[in-house]
Parts: sequence; C-alpha cells; structure tokens
Amino acid sequence: MRVLVVAAPLSGHLTPLLPFAHALWDSGHEVLVACGGEALPIGGTGPLPFIDVARNLRIGRLAARSLVAHPVTARAELAGRGGDAGVRSLFGPVNEELTDALVTVAEQWRPDIVLHEPLAAAGALAAARHDVPAVLHENGLLDGLATTRVLLDSRPLQRARARHGVRVVPPPAMVLTITPQSLAGARDALAVRPGRAGGGGPLPAWLKAPSVRPRVLVLRGGGPMRGDLQASALRVVAAAEGLDCELVLVRPPARLARRAGPGVRSVGRVAHAELLPACAAVLHGGSAGHVLAALAAGVPQLVLPGPGDRRYNAELVDARGAGIGGAVTEDALRRLVHDGEIAAAAREVRGEIAAMPSPQARVDIVAALA
Repeated sequence: MRVLVVAAPLSGHLTPLLPFAHALWDSGHEVLVACGGEALPIGGTGPLPFIDVARNLRIGRLAARSLVAHPVTARAELAGRGGDAGVRSLFGPVNEELTDALVTVAEQWRPDIVLHEPLAAAGALAAARHDVPAVLHENGLLDGLATTRVLLDSRPLQRARARHGVRVVPPPAMVLTITPQSLAGARDALAVRPGRAGGGGPLPAWLKAPSVRPRVLVLRGGGPMRGDLQASALRVVAAAEGLDCELVLVRPPARLARRAGPGVRSVGRVAHAELLPACAAVLHGGSAGHVLAALAAGVPQLVLPGPGDRRYNAELVDARGAGIGGAVTEDALRRLVHDGEIAAAAREVRGEIAAMPSPQARVDIVAALA
C-alpha cells in the first residue's frame, strides 16, 4: 500500500503525523511525506521519503497579505479569537498554493490513501481528484473535521477545486484523533496515542538528580508567541525567589540566560519527553504539541493564551483542571506547583493517554481502506 502524508508547511503541523507515518513504514507500506522544506522537524523524517510541495510558498508573506486584506480578522486571530474566519484567511491561500503540486504528486506517485492533517485540506482535494480514500489525522486539539470543512468551503479552495474539476470533496474515509476524550469530549474518530517528539541532546546530569525545590520548566516559544513567552519568563524569573522553586529555562535568549542564579538554570535542546518528567510543572505558550507533551507526562501546566488555537488549548487545559490557562502571576505559579488537585488531574490524563491505542495498532484498519 502507498500512503501520501500531507501537512501544511509548518513543523508543528507535520511532527504529530510522523509517528503514524513511521508505523506505516515499519509495517512494510510505502510512505511519501509531502510538505514544505521549512517544516522539516529536527533530524528530518528519518527513513521516510520527503517531497517539498511548498517550494515557493512563504507563510510570512501570506500572513502579511492576510493582515492587509483582513485586518480585523488578523487582529482577532493574533488574540486567539479568529475562529473560522481566521482559518480561512491564512490557510485558505496556503492550501490553494499547495493544491497544484499535490495533485501532480498524486498523479505521478499513485497513492492508495492520502493521509492529511486538518489545515492541509489540499490533501483531501488531491485524493478526491484521483478517487482515492482520504484519512484525516488530527494534529492538535481542535475538531479536525470541522476545520477541514471550513477550508474546503473557502474561496481559495473553491478556486482550486474548479481548476482541477473537483465538484465534490467527499468526507474522509476515517478520522484519527490524538486528543484525549476527557479534554475535548467525544468525537466521531478513532483515538490514536500522540507520539513523542524526538531530537535534542541528552538530559544534563543535574536534571537527572533530585531537586530540593520543585522544578518549573519554561519552554521556549516560537513565532508570534515568542515575545509574549519571553516577557512572561522574565516575570517568572523575577518572582523565583518568592516561589521557593527552581526554574529551568529551555534555550533562553541571552538576556534571560544572564539572569541565571541559584534558583534559575538553563538547558539546551533536549527532547520534551526527557525534560518533563524531571519537573514538577511547566510553563509554555499554548501550542498543542506542548499541551499534549505535558499531559502525556502528567505534569501540571500553565498555558498562556495566544494566537490561533492557543487560546482554545489554554481553555481546554483549564477546564479539565490539569493546569491553568492564563497570565503568569506568582499566585498562579504557586497553585501550579502546590495544588494537589491540579497534579491529580494531570496524572489522570496521563493515564488516559497511555491507554490510547498506539499508531501501530491502527495501521491495519487504515490499510483496509485501500
């Protein structure tokens, strides 16, 4: 069986699909990853063949164009309140630019199945164009089916559909979700355990040793969240002495690294799966990858509301009680470290994720669609 794996050209979109892609490959199926060169995760895709279908696509350029054309929507999206309009304004044009290359790849490579993430709806269009089943693999906490429908109905993808003679894009033959049910409710989808992101160096010896004080991990942000997260980290550093905890800053900028002292330490690039179990709590910018990594480790988290889906992610964590969604305050950090109910809820979700079927356990049911 041949499976074309499609993601939008952003690393956070591709990385959650790779565990399933590797499971398919390890089971003897042919896999081709179609994405953008800038989205390659650290260490690449391993043995999986990769084709760049976004060679001339620049997310920053499209985002700037969206800001000019839809300023109100763009401002709402930066605040995490863009909703369907925010999805359409940026990822509609992204998917229109992906469509031509994906249709050509599918025509030449002849996949039996196209597996795509919600914000790569162009994968569903390419599957429909060549009459092969599409499998939707969620890569975050949003309802993937609803997100895909929004994109397919957007004007840019309506143009792409007309260009390739695709009047109707059928619903996916299957939906795979990596979201724990207790976090976002039941979905008409098959659960698959979220994979752990690899990459990074070994855990430093001092992190392997037990700490007298609780350790609070501060994960590095990216994109629009980077400045907000750094500002929040500065507030955490300022409050560190009063918190009676040890802060661990991941790859901090120079001005934060200079603040290192007895209660503040820094670490380079280390896989989150290694870092998180060594800490009592974690502060991050709200990406789905960071949320799920903390939940899988059973570590309480403080999630900063931010652009795109990050406000929604923060609200889900807060509602579940496995962390706090909101601004950094000394009171919030104190609750995060010392509130037993938050810690218990985080451990409950950890158990829920551990019980979800592995990607390998879902390969045969996907292969049966071909």
